[in-house]
Amino acid sequence: MKKLVVMSLCAVCTVFRAGAQDLHFSQWFNAPLLTNPANTGFIPDADYRLGANYRNQWSSVMSVPYQTMSIWGDAQVFRDRIENGWLGLGGVILRDQAGSGTLTSTEAYGSVAYHQMLGYASLLTAGFNVGVVNKRINTSTLKFPDQFDGKFFDNSLPTSVVIDQPNVNYLDMQVGMNYAYFPTSRMYLNAGFSVQHINRARESFFSTDPAGFNSLIPPRYIGFVNASFKTSDQVIINPMGYYTTTAGASEMVLGLNVQYDLEDKGDQQLIGGLYYRSGESVIPMIGFVYKSIKLMFTFDVTTSSLSGADNSRGAWEFALINEGTYGNQYSGDRRQSLCPSFRN
Repeated sequence: MKKLVVMSLCAVCTVFRAGAQDLHFSQWFNAPLLTNPANTGFIPDADYRLGANYRNQWSSVMSVPYQTMSIWGDAQVFRDRIENGWLGLGGVILRDQAGSGTLTSTEAYGSVAYHQMLGYASLLTAGFNVGVVNKRINTSTLKFPDQFDGKFFDNSLPTSVVIDQPNVNYLDMQVGMNYAYFPTSRMYLNAGFSVQHINRARESFFSTDPAGFNSLIPPRYIGFVNASFKTSDQVIINPMGYYTTTAGASEMVLGLNVQYDLEDKGDQQLIGGLYYRSGESVIPMIGFVYKSIKLMFTFDVTTSSLSGADNSRGAWEFALINEGTYGNQYSGDRRQSLCPSFRN
């Protein structure tokens, strides 16, 4: 019965506050274009990269769990035409399904960023992206408060709720900035800040807003810091922190991961880490690097009051990233930030 109530409340909430929580990944650092458009082309170890993310949430509570997936890519361009700088171009496609098709989101963004070296050990970046968002809702699977008979939700009962536009589209825009400092080949510091939904598009399945309700998407602010320290020829430590807030809701994730070189040249690496989402979950991580391919897996262990409903099994997630270079085109003058690496 508890699980039925949880699922019903979730379905109702998605209708009235569909924009209350943006799509997100625990591995925010492996979804760079979603975290900050200034990350586009911000690739310390390569010239281009392709990535995919997948998140499965609440599978222990719902028969059809929440699923979020994305594919993305970005690249550095014009490094031979811009003095001590370059452009980054990229794009990302997201797909999210809340339960059994109740709410489906599809988003596609294109992004551009400009990167400028400041001396030999600093880099400043500004980025922008714009995209199209589509949200659809399957009203036949929804249950509303006036369909509750005291024990169960009965879809055959009439409801006073009328959803007059179950398919909506709108334009969405983000801006962001990054700063990196890398005084030696063994230390790298990075911080960034971005604002999402700067155009404040209207997101609603109703043609008019109910009294006291504002369907304009509020801005979402994201800040992050991370660092890399090469402590030995076989170990690199990467501490990091992430904070986001929107419409009074906030999320903070703190943690670190450690890269261990299984060979002398970094072609095979083992990665282990631990993160904490404040007031919600502990997130262990394990990953492996083989040449230019990186695969990382995390599991959200619920620590909040919801742990009794989901048996502490909040979500699992993986990220797959492939990085590459343009060969010797820019050999000897890469003009980009240097991150601690086993290949140096």
